[in-house]
Amino acid sequence: MSKNLSQLARRKGVEHTLFQELVLDKNSQSVQARKKLAKAFLVGEAIVHGTASFYDFIDGENANKKAYVCNGSSCLCAGTQDKVKSSLEQQLGKNEIGHVTCLGRCAENAAFQIAGENFSGKDIDAISNIIEQTKSDNLQALSKEHYHVATTLAEPILTAELNNVERYYQAFFTFIENSTPEQLLEKITESGLRGRGGAGFPTGFKWQSCRDVKGDEKYIVCNADEGDAGAYSDRYLLEQRPHFVLFGMLMAGYLAGANTGILYIRNEYPEAIRVTQQAIELFKKLTSHSLLAINWNFTFKIIKGAGAYICGEETALLRSIEGQRPVVSVRPPFPTQSGLFGCPTVLNNVETFASIHWILSDEDNRFKALGNGKSTGSKLISLDSCVVKPGIYEVAMGTPLVDVIELAGGFSKSLKALQIGGPLGGVVPLDKIPELTIDFESFAQAGFLLGHASIIGIPTETKMIKYIEHIFEFTAAESCGKCYPCSLGSVRGKEMVSNAIDGKSMIDQTLLSDLLETMQLGSLCALGGGVPLPIKNILQYFAGEIAPFIIEKNVLGKKAQNKIVQAGEQS
Repeated sequence: MSKNLSQLARRKGVEHTLFQELVLDKNSQSVQARKKLAKAFLVGEAIVHGTASFYDFIDGENANKKAYVCNGSSCLCAGTQDKVKSSLEQQLGKNEIGHVTCLGRCAENAAFQIAGENFSGKDIDAISNIIEQTKSDNLQALSKEHYHVATTLAEPILTAELNNVERYYQAFFTFIENSTPEQLLEKITESGLRGRGGAGFPTGFKWQSCRDVKGDEKYIVCNADEGDAGAYSDRYLLEQRPHFVLFGMLMAGYLAGANTGILYIRNEYPEAIRVTQQAIELFKKLTSHSLLAINWNFTFKIIKGAGAYICGEETALLRSIEGQRPVVSVRPPFPTQSGLFGCPTVLNNVETFASIHWILSDEDNRFKALGNGKSTGSKLISLDSCVVKPGIYEVAMGTPLVDVIELAGGFSKSLKALQIGGPLGGVVPLDKIPELTIDFESFAQAGFLLGHASIIGIPTETKMIKYIEHIFEFTAAESCGKCYPCSLGSVRGKEMVSNAIDGKSMIDQTLLSDLLETMQLGSLCALGGGVPLPIKNILQYFAGEIAPFIIEKNVLGKKAQNKIVQAGEQS
């Protein structure tokens, strides 16, 4: 059925999608409007409803609120959100406040969104003035956000200044004039660049795979749905270095044989959407004549998300663009074979595309020289307010994690652990930090996950049983519902932990172990498959703290029941 829907969506192309009609047209929420959309796109009304009802910001009790409070892990650990929520409720009323999982304001926390603009830090103290200015064209200027940007590299790659945009794009025409597509692809492959979204898949191999597939229509898609709590490196690139990203997509299009580049940017990043659109307009102005001269064209299109974490998964993202309900698809076929609208598609994240210009400009293969041989180049690290100087840090792959923390001024508060790599990333106790380096292999060997390289500090006073509950709760809320190990497993896990916290029943260790194994092995994607990792880390490294809530046997005796009551009272 989904293949048929993909082909129906293909008729109108990326310039006119059902999804964007639902996101951008505020009049699309009425029954009559939905019927018209169904007729226009030749789909059933149930398809339109199924799509709309999936997203937090289109349908449901969380849609159309005047303000949204961030409930991501970073803000949760910072302990800032009770004040934010209380202040907004006093100003706007309790029923006008919704929730959003991470606004990318993790350097300051106290994050909230109002009238479609993001605020953080001390902005909440000026909430009355912000509300008065909600109809202003320059509302975003009221935010006083600040975060540090630094690098350990002698020659920055992703944090380098861009002083001449026209010359930057001119390099594209120089590259394709002096080298064949095969030579350019070989250079990207030899650099060792791997996907920076977390999976670490070889970029050159992916692009070559798409190039080898025959097809009259191909697409380049940039995954800018950066939903991992604690991560804001993609946001930094889109707001501060958008041309780095556009150039990488342009080159991918040329090498793979695509003429359209799509940036799927999350709704929670309004400034990133604005700045990137401005960059696209400048790209058109600077390159239109040169592209015409080589008889080739490449266009960009921004697709605005609508509040669904699962759209960070590549197949769900593609279904979202098509206007389908964004559930995960079984692979193969992979997107390079059958992606957007069933066409061959290259899909990479923001940071991956942003590295391409530097790699192709480098004549000495210095990108590969950075790192440990398997993880090469540089990596952007997002550090939240757990350090003295929170911000974005660009370091060479292989850099000791200790050095990154020291570069950021050390810890700003007493911590018991770090969660690195988003909600599905490992929970690293402080005594393990000296053993880790910033690369995929080091983290994997130690039983953790580098992922998107976001770092959240878990304060000493945080109860790890509550943090497990938070992880399960997040997964249950964000599961697409396609596979039972994730959609049901996360709910059962949340219930199991909540009952233990409330003193109703202790956690059956065998049952929990079986549940985590089922989720890890049986889930279709990294959401359900990845969530067992941080929970297992907590069970391993904080066993003493969790022990009062766990029983090894299925049958509870009287002593065990007494433990339940005591544990509930202590929590």
